[in-house]
Amino acid sequence: MIGTRDKEAIKRFGISIRQKRLQKGFSQEELADRCQIDIRQIGRIERGEINTTISTVFVLARALEVPVGDLFDFPLPPLES
Repeated sequence: MIGTRDKEAIKRFGISIRQKRLQKGFSQEELADRCQIDIRQIGRIERGEINTTISTVFVLARALEVPVGDLFDFPLPPLES
């Protein structure tokens, strides 16, 4: 993630995705299938390794059957100086 801003927020977003996926009882493979996204991409998102696109966020929300805002329901880290 060289050059990526807000690395901690991206990690927290990934944790949020993982938590929602587990709450729904989905495996990474099932979520990937529902999103039509490669399973490795799901893993990278959940580990906070990539700054995913807005369109992927919308697909994830629909697949997890939650409002988009619920995926961002976590405390933001302070801004890095």
